[in-house]
Amino acid sequence: MLLVIDVGNSNTVLGMYQEEQLVRSWRVTTDKSRTVDEYAMLIHELFQLSDIHFTDIRDVIISCVVPPMLNTLEGLCSDYFRLKPYIVGPGIKTGMPIQYDNPKEVGADRIVNAVAAYEKFRRSLIVVDFGTATTFDYISARGVYQGGAIAPGLGISAEALFERASKLPRVEFSRPPQIIAKNTVNSMQAGIFFGYAGLVDGIVGRMKLEARDEPLVVATGGLAGQIAPAAQTIDEVDPNLTLEGLRIIYNRNKSGL
Repeated sequence: MLLVIDVGNSNTVLGMYQEEQLVRSWRVTTDKSRTVDEYAMLIHELFQLSDIHFTDIRDVIISCVVPPMLNTLEGLCSDYFRLKPYIVGPGIKTGMPIQYDNPKEVGADRIVNAVAAYEKFRRSLIVVDFGTATTFDYISARGVYQGGAIAPGLGISAEALFERASKLPRVEFSRPPQIIAKNTVNSMQAGIFFGYAGLVDGIVGRMKLEARDEPLVVATGGLAGQIAPAAQTIDEVDPNLTLEGLRIIYNRNKSGL
């Protein structure tokens, strides 16, 4: 089995592939303070719930935007899986040209998403990833990564409101019954929810104008399923886009293509 690991600033997502089939996935909190052995215990417990054993792991590929986590995960692979993982970064073949001032600056997860989306749809695309930051990436019809935009994530934006407006309560993120709300909690939810949907539509619309193109818009990330119905510009939601991109990049490097 292939273990794919996507390390984000807030969450780490692990997926287990049997050939091309994603058989199981897990989402855990990214915690830089955990040791190799603590991560091994956590993953061992998750595996046990699905009757998976460490010896079932034949290879590992990692995408990581939290540098201190890399040493921990490499240690985990070495000590418990007895293998050296593939790391998405300089030197790894993605099969996608990157037109960016400094390609090394592009987050690994953004490239992984772009590879997966282009492999799936084979047309021009905008990929929107709802994470700690929300990223917007444009891929041309020829499969070239052209760049994009980075906005504060919904959680960060809401947290700023809670912290800076002392009379406002902390509210749950959910879609309110109406935009012209009748109480403070619903008013805050309306501003957060519909405001963020408007941010998505605004950036996607400007990217389409600048690209002079009508790309397919694909959303992924933890909140994609909640925001997509309220945003007018999102065409598809794929919660496993990053995991799939890791599997594709692994195959391209394993086979030497």
